[in-house]
Amino acid sequence: MSLNTSSPRPIVAVTAGEPSGIGPDLCVMLAGQALPARIVVVADRELIKQRARELRLPIELLDFDRDAEPRAGALMVRHVPTDAPVETGRLAPANSAYVLRTLEVACDGCMDGSFDAMATAPVHKGVINDAGVAFTGHTEFLAERTRTPRVVMMLVGGGMRVALATTHLALRDVPAAITRDTVGETLRILHEDLRRRFGIERPRVLVAGLNPHAGESGHLGREEIDVIAPVLAAARAAGIDAIGPLPADTLFNPDKLREADAVLAMYHDQGLPVLKHASFGSGVNVTLGLPIVRTSVDHGTALDIAGTGRAQVGSLIAAIELAATLAARKA
Repeated sequence: MSLNTSSPRPIVAVTAGEPSGIGPDLCVMLAGQALPARIVVVADRELIKQRARELRLPIELLDFDRDAEPRAGALMVRHVPTDAPVETGRLAPANSAYVLRTLEVACDGCMDGSFDAMATAPVHKGVINDAGVAFTGHTEFLAERTRTPRVVMMLVGGGMRVALATTHLALRDVPAAITRDTVGETLRILHEDLRRRFGIERPRVLVAGLNPHAGESGHLGREEIDVIAPVLAAARAAGIDAIGPLPADTLFNPDKLREADAVLAMYHDQGLPVLKHASFGSGVNVTLGLPIVRTSVDHGTALDIAGTGRAQVGSLIAAIELAATLAARKA
């Protein structure tokens, strides 16, 4: 769906993520891009200036104004001050609260209508936890912030949409998390947002089994028989086009994917390696089920290349483009 160019372009809040990583680099690089949205970077203004100097890139920073249409090369900033000096490439737990404040500002702005969508640069989960904050990821944080009881993580790229029944769990904890409620609610949210956000009238979803060979008729595990298959039967009875449970090792066959609109994988490293192999650097993470539009990059903080000019902005551009499209459809 194309944007209505007769109306002002939507406003996408871009959080700069971990200040010592490549997030600020990517935000600086946005200033020279032709984008389908007006960008407001949610970050410390001096951090963005500092990173622009390190990258030797010219930049003009403007205060955020919802009614403004910044000229080419200028970047609006919603200033959120850091708590400690930032050394590029070196983590500082003292700035973890700052990172979370940028997410709060962007999320709250989407909720109150100041922003039309948000796109997030990568954060470093480890350093946030080192600061004493239990943090498992953007997805869970935004669900709590918006008081959304259940959300779904989906990545888009390489011609695929891959959603996850579980997200950031240790592998040993995954089987216990595969319940009828979890799989059923995930499938329902996926189906509804494919229709509501992506405009797919009757989405078809391929659903992976949990175990090798989808359990091999119960010989390699019973989750497919006891949990997944009954959920899919109930979903089909309710009008959801869900196929499975399918063996994950053959589910991503191109012939199968051509007949489907999305894949539902049971855990993080079952579904995402295939998608990231096909799209790394241009993939987009979307949080389904939220009352706001949120997208993200498909990569991490890349501390080793921060400030060097080697970071690639493609995934963030793709995240902004998708956020703008979803915001336009939402409107």
